[in-house]
Amino acid sequence: MSLENVVLPKENRIVNREKGITFILKTDEDDDRPVFIAGNFNNWLTQDKRFQMVKLEVGKYSFQFPANFEFPIPLEYKFTKGDWSEIEIDRYGNKTPNRVITELVDLQEEYVPRWRRNWLPFQEEHLPKIHLISEEFEIPQLNKTRKIWALLPHDYETSNEDYPVLYLQDAQNLFNENAAYGNWQIDKKLAVMSYYGIGKIIVIAVEHAEKERIIEYNVGNTLLGKGQGKKYIRFVTDTLKPFVDKNFRTKPQREFTGIGGSSMGGLVSIFSGLMYPEVYGKLMIFSPSLWVLPKIKFAFLDLFEPSNTKIYLYAGGDESETMIKHVKKFKKKLLKHDAVNEKMKIRLSINEEGKHNESYWSDEFPKAIEWLFFSDKVE
Repeated sequence: MSLENVVLPKENRIVNREKGITFILKTDEDDDRPVFIAGNFNNWLTQDKRFQMVKLEVGKYSFQFPANFEFPIPLEYKFTKGDWSEIEIDRYGNKTPNRVITELVDLQEEYVPRWRRNWLPFQEEHLPKIHLISEEFEIPQLNKTRKIWALLPHDYETSNEDYPVLYLQDAQNLFNENAAYGNWQIDKKLAVMSYYGIGKIIVIAVEHAEKERIIEYNVGNTLLGKGQGKKYIRFVTDTLKPFVDKNFRTKPQREFTGIGGSSMGGLVSIFSGLMYPEVYGKLMIFSPSLWVLPKIKFAFLDLFEPSNTKIYLYAGGDESETMIKHVKKFKKKLLKHDAVNEKMKIRLSINEEGKHNESYWSDEFPKAIEWLFFSDKVE
């Protein structure tokens, strides 16, 4: 998926150049984030380590395309700090057009005045419309009610589009500026993604059960005791999703439907996807509490023929001594099953310095959205 949804004209061609091309980038505003080149030569992947620039000094970077590299002509590209929300901008904070080269040269010198950082600045007119679905949405499976929100694309009311949908747990921590431990700032992240034309989705944000959060997200018998997770999953799947599909312009098919969360919210989202593969085609799993199920088994996966599923799995190295070990083991166990090995695509993202908090999940959110919903590239 291109940053600008670029469609290359018919006269475009591929050039295999015997001599490599060197790019030199200078910038007035520098920091410790690495710099990448993304373009029509790598399907606009924003954190492609093959195209990470070398820092020569403060404010100066270089990258050399190897000899015999196959260049699309015209060559279109941008410089990023790791994703579209960390991309180059002009000195006034506005987005810049794609850089274009129509004739290849030995040395290409470039200049970037400023970069986005933490998704700022963002354009308020692209913020999603935050719609309160209900203060007390009925959960018949648990005999409870819950506050539920919908984040709709900024132009939802004036467009005729249908949209993919992502169901997220822990709504209190997703876009609430007054959240006790910070928030994911998904409203701002969605605004930047919309501004750059990466794609638009509907996010359904379900508030957690406060003091009963852990028992509600706990699936089956675990180290935390017996949970109500299966009933909660049936609520989201059998009650909430049909309501959303009836009342909003959604793409209801599994390939356009995702579910996700962090910590215990990540754990219940895992089981949502595995229990209802016919409903959820995309899972966004951040720092899942896999420790509560140290002997988790997936033998039941051999009993069905799965459809294509994408899982974005994130873990931080500074969360606990076992977090990274658990997520790697989880991925390995899943892919052991012949029934899922060819159909299930898992992107494992690890931040060795990542802590167990909203700030790091916030950083990961747009990367996960882009890969799950708007990229054809797989690991």
